[in-house]
Amino acid sequence: MVDDPTLTWDDAERAALVALLRERPGRMSWAEIAAEVSASESARAVWSRLVPEDLFGTEPVAITAAIADVESWRTSDFRFSTFLDPEYPVQLREVHEMPPVLFSRGSLRVVDPAVSVVGSRKASDRGLRVASTLAGDLARRDITVVSGLAAGIDTAAHEAALDAGGRTVACIGTGITVSYPAENRALQERIARDGLVLSQFWPDAPPQRQNFPMRNAVMSGYGRATIIVEAGEHSGARIQARQAVEHGRSVILIDGVVQANAWAQEISLRPGVHVATSTRQVMDLVEEALNPSIPTEDLVTELIRDRGGRSHR
Repeated sequence: MVDDPTLTWDDAERAALVALLRERPGRMSWAEIAAEVSASESARAVWSRLVPEDLFGTEPVAITAAIADVESWRTSDFRFSTFLDPEYPVQLREVHEMPPVLFSRGSLRVVDPAVSVVGSRKASDRGLRVASTLAGDLARRDITVVSGLAAGIDTAAHEAALDAGGRTVACIGTGITVSYPAENRALQERIARDGLVLSQFWPDAPPQRQNFPMRNAVMSGYGRATIIVEAGEHSGARIQARQAVEHGRSVILIDGVVQANAWAQEISLRPGVHVATSTRQVMDLVEEALNPSIPTEDLVTELIRDRGGRSHR
């Protein structure tokens, strides 16, 4: 967020950011572009520095097109936000895969205590029951349930959270105007009405294979913990578990996942990864993730540092 009152982050700046993300000067990644814009707090300044100026000094086509798109998005039934806007979710700023732009339908919150509940598309009856039970319990504790709107575990988690009167966030792997899978169109509309549908892709982007690991990274960043209910050896849930570890988020593996997968057995040995055998244990781990306690030795260190600082005032 731009804090300096002498600097202006407006739709001209947002359009310049969109143009940079599309053009990717020097084949920069989106993360690199976001870092450059964040450092200068001006996308137009970064554009001027990285993109050669037109010989006639006219507005570049990419900028003109981006300005028209931003104007169009402002009149659409979805919301367009950038990572320098005040409404951008704070927890996404903490991860390397932070989306520079977001498109959303529903209630976008700056602070949103949330936990991801994810798993297999081809879920077992037990897996569906576990996902529904956990999502309902989270919702009744006013904890937002995050999932990916896929068939199976994701669908069960979203529906259970809504049925419990809670909030759910669907991070989708398509553009915000696309319904995928088609059978979840009604559920997507319900979440947009009662929760939040979130996309990091251009509004009309179709489902593409490379989108879904990126979507998993956003789910990991949005939630303070990820619960893996069921997963295979090569599932998106496996990808998200590894990303969550890299993000410093808690990972909670339902015991069956560890029993069935070598990757889960391996990752269960990592710090911050837990294996749960009951709903109560999952909820205790979630509470710890959302309200982490300070280890005694760290607390003593903080007190000493605080007292030392005050003694020199």
